[in-house]
Amino acid sequence: MKSGKFITFEGIDGAGKSTHINFVQQLIEAQGISVIATREPGGTELGETLRSILLNQKMHLETEAMLMFASRREHLAQVIEPALAAGKWLISDRFTDASFAYQGGGRHLSIDKLNALENWVHPHLQPDLTFLFDVPISVAKARLDATRTLDKFEKEDAEFFNNTRNEYLRRAQEFPQRFRVIDSTRSIEEIRDELRDIVENLIASK
Repeated sequence: MKSGKFITFEGIDGAGKSTHINFVQQLIEAQGISVIATREPGGTELGETLRSILLNQKMHLETEAMLMFASRREHLAQVIEPALAAGKWLISDRFTDASFAYQGGGRHLSIDKLNALENWVHPHLQPDLTFLFDVPISVAKARLDATRTLDKFEKEDAEFFNNTRNEYLRRAQEFPQRFRVIDSTRSIEEIRDELRDIVENLIASK
């Protein structure tokens, strides 16, 4: 049984989720709670190597999905599970919902295959709270174009991102007990006010 809390940040590229991770970490740490911030793919030495491959090299869809879950298995073993068992809170920039959204929604991999991988890699572990940062595709694209060199996912077309977004929203409807959908078209201050309320309620319930 885990004694810490597991919070994940999700959303299509350009949704703005990464802008708020440090803010949420600081909110939790201000209450005297130890927090680890990590990311997927990545989070371990092996995971970061796989991240570079996954974000930049073309490969078969099933290879892509299995490498994502291979990185995740190592992440769980080395970082996530030990942190939670030690009573620490953990914030991850993406987790398994991203595989359903990107490989399932965007790339049309069978949801049954993704369910099988999820049930194999972490059958008894789900986030306690998932923030889904949601924006229209046009807004996300404009943000990406203004920020950085794009990886292979960020270079995908509007149809890919529309399908990815729709799968994220489907997951949020399927698991409403842990998802909080955040309208990321608002100002940073408005978003942070909402995040603060949600996080404070989670801390109060621990």
